[in-house]
Amino acid sequence: MQQVPEYEEAPVYTDRQRRKPVLDGLSAVDLNWQHPAESNGAGGMCVEMAAVPGGIAIRDSSNPDVMLGCSAAEIDIFLRAVAGGEFNRFRLLADRA
Repeated sequence: MQQVPEYEEAPVYTDRQRRKPVLDGLSAVDLNWQHPAESNGAGGMCVEMAAVPGGIAIRDSSNPDVMLGCSAAEIDIFLRAVAGGEFNRFRLLADRA
């Protein structure tokens, strides 16, 4: 089993940072989506993120009208885990397909 890396300090999040954003009334076409540099930007090959009031929206570029709202705390925890290598086992799944 992979060891979970230890961080220098455990982050402390405010109630606002823990609150999920409300996506009702937001149009995906109006958001400034960011995709990985390795993506060709043509759609269908990546996960994209956009800042929204109160958090972050995430979508699959192959299904751009469906958005998932995440709190700032959730995104921070996820990115810390990625940077710490906790999801490295998923990197090779594409090579096995």
